[in-house]
Amino acid sequence: MDDSAGWKYELFRQTSTGSGKTSQTADGGESDRFSVSQGGIYTCRGWRSDPDAFTPESDAVIIEETVSNKAVVTLQPNGPLIYSGETITVRCEIGGRNTRWEYEWRVNNTNISHKDHEYKIIRASVSHSGDYRCKGRKDSYYSTEWSDVSTLTVSSNKPKPTLTADKTIIPVGGSVTLTCSVDGSADWKYDWFRQTSESSEAQLIRNVNPNRVISVYQGGIYYCRGGRGDSVFYTENSNKVTIQETVSNKAVVTLQPNWPLIYSGETITVRCEIEGGEDTGWEYKWRVNNRFSSQKDKEFRISASSSSNVNFMCKGRRYLYSSTEWSEAVILTRSFNKAKSTLRADSDIIPVGGSVTLTCSVDSSADWKYYWFREYSALQSIRNVKPVNKVSEGGIYQCRAGRGDPEIFTEFSSAVTVWKTVPNKTAVVTLQPNSTEIYSGETIMLRCEIHDGDTEWEYEWKSPRYTSSNKNEYMISYASSYDSGNYRCRGRKMKNAEYNSTEWSADIKLTVSDNKPASVLTVSPLWLSPGDSVTLSCEVEHPSAGWRFYWYKIVPKLSDNSYIYELLPGSINGTEQDSYIIHGPTHTAGYMCRAGRGDPVYYTQYSKPGFVWSGDVHSAVTLKVSPDIVQHFTNDSVSLSCEGNFTKWRVRSFPEDYSDCYNWRFMTGSTCNIKRYQQSDAVYWCESGSGEFSNAVNITIQNDPKILTLSGWPIQSESTNQDSATHHMVNLNETQDHIYNSLLHGDVCVYESIRGSEDPENGKV
Repeated sequence: MDDSAGWKYELFRQTSTGSGKTSQTADGGESDRFSVSQGGIYTCRGWRSDPDAFTPESDAVIIEETVSNKAVVTLQPNGPLIYSGETITVRCEIGGRNTRWEYEWRVNNTNISHKDHEYKIIRASVSHSGDYRCKGRKDSYYSTEWSDVSTLTVSSNKPKPTLTADKTIIPVGGSVTLTCSVDGSADWKYDWFRQTSESSEAQLIRNVNPNRVISVYQGGIYYCRGGRGDSVFYTENSNKVTIQETVSNKAVVTLQPNWPLIYSGETITVRCEIEGGEDTGWEYKWRVNNRFSSQKDKEFRISASSSSNVNFMCKGRRYLYSSTEWSEAVILTRSFNKAKSTLRADSDIIPVGGSVTLTCSVDSSADWKYYWFREYSALQSIRNVKPVNKVSEGGIYQCRAGRGDPEIFTEFSSAVTVWKTVPNKTAVVTLQPNSTEIYSGETIMLRCEIHDGDTEWEYEWKSPRYTSSNKNEYMISYASSYDSGNYRCRGRKMKNAEYNSTEWSADIKLTVSDNKPASVLTVSPLWLSPGDSVTLSCEVEHPSAGWRFYWYKIVPKLSDNSYIYELLPGSINGTEQDSYIIHGPTHTAGYMCRAGRGDPVYYTQYSKPGFVWSGDVHSAVTLKVSPDIVQHFTNDSVSLSCEGNFTKWRVRSFPEDYSDCYNWRFMTGSTCNIKRYQQSDAVYWCESGSGEFSNAVNITIQNDPKILTLSGWPIQSESTNQDSATHHMVNLNETQDHIYNSLLHGDVCVYESIRGSEDPENGKV
């Protein structure tokens, strides 16, 4: 309306053109706005009173009402992909009970005049591809919403199914599963076909469900096709799959002759045997080194044309798609070289009256005949084709083998020398030095001796380290523990075409010690009497043979507290005797010894010093004891000093006490002290810087009474029988421990000191 005031409005609705109208006034009477909830044809007019006036009705407006029912486009067949020539039904499905619908269709957003709920396409083409939508209408003003788009794709290519098999060989008593499928579409049913050969007519397999998966139990050529629709639309035929059926017969590869290893010049037949039925009517397939071979015969020949391993497998086929399984592989080894024979002997010595067994062999092969030969100046054949031959004559033996027709021979074996034991001929091992106990660093000579006057023997040794031959002497220079063990030898000689040998000698067992042996010196007597001779005895620790003995006098060494050694007369080359006599000594002296043997000489360790003592105070050097009293207490200090025409002196004792007296001192006014509570029983003497020894004093402590005794000055002995006197033998390894436990024969003087009684409770001594 225009802008004049006072108007009221009225709305009219019709359900169809020409039908009666219903009216309603605007809310509030004067509003120009109306809310409607029904479809229909709507008009309006205005009016006002005073005076009453009405406008003409407005132009009509059609309002449609959307119902809640949902429209859905479906395809039959049910797939978005349709093939050219198929019949397809496009259907508009509306949910709910009401079936009195009218239908509207849109294709690619364009309305089409079709009003039925089905839209059928006969012989679909590519032009029918597109987006399809529909909706339903109850009357002119009541309808559903438009459905979602359903896209139809029409392919101009006829589909081709794909046929697959889970395997291509049907095992004995088993089956193969075939699967036929058409990609991108549904609702197919499948037909299955089998051919017995490429040229035979395909047979429809009946009595099987038209499923996409079936199981087959026969060999042949299989394919499939799909079909769908009321007037069936067929796909093209699928690809073909060849299925082989395995029969229960077994194929076996054999070699004739049965040689797994053949050599240069040899030929062998490889054959395929079919077990478990008739052996005729079969065709054969071969695999050589896992590759299919063009060979189709039952057997063929092969030679050792190169060095290689060849792997053979075969199978038999009686019908086109019926065959055995592949045989197990058989490996043939080919060597382009000639076979080699190996000759072994159980011993290389024929015992007296016995024999030696020779064995000839060719590795990893069979059917050989063996040929034997014994060599003197020429090769002579021995008639024996067995691989084992017993011989009782010495000589050089060889063998070879042959097999096949024509016979192919191996190379000759290496030669084996067999010696025949000569009766009453014995080898003996001797030693120089003659001892089986030797020491690390020694040189020892072993000699093989055969006492028959014949000088043509050659020699063979067996030792812990190696076996040597030819020489009768076996030298060990600078022996070590590795040389410990058994040694033996034998003699051999080849004379007048005879190979003779002694038996092995008895074993000599050498023991090599890593510790250098010690020498032990014994001196007798220990105390000199006028006219006595002194005997030195030397013994090697762990006694063994072949030693010579070296004797030394010891001389004090001014540079330190030790001694130097001077060889005694006659011992520069050692003595065979293990004793040495010194005639008429009158003064205290010290001696050492050691032993040696072999060339070059191997020496033992030096012995410990051994001493002979003299109480003679008329020596060039004299030991003085102070205080010069007969008796004194043992806890008093005793001073020792040396007198003589020399500049330095020292006091030594046996056993050594390493006291203050042990060091070198100047002659003028010097003394050294010993205290009996600090010292043990010992023999004391002086040594000068110019090498002289003094008289000796034996100081002992008696257990009861406790008296300090000094032996060395003359008194009359209670014994008048010189022969009954005790002669002390001192082993220096035992450190002459007992020399002061008794008075000695000869003239002696006693100094003694009496210890007071002990009374600890009163604090008195």
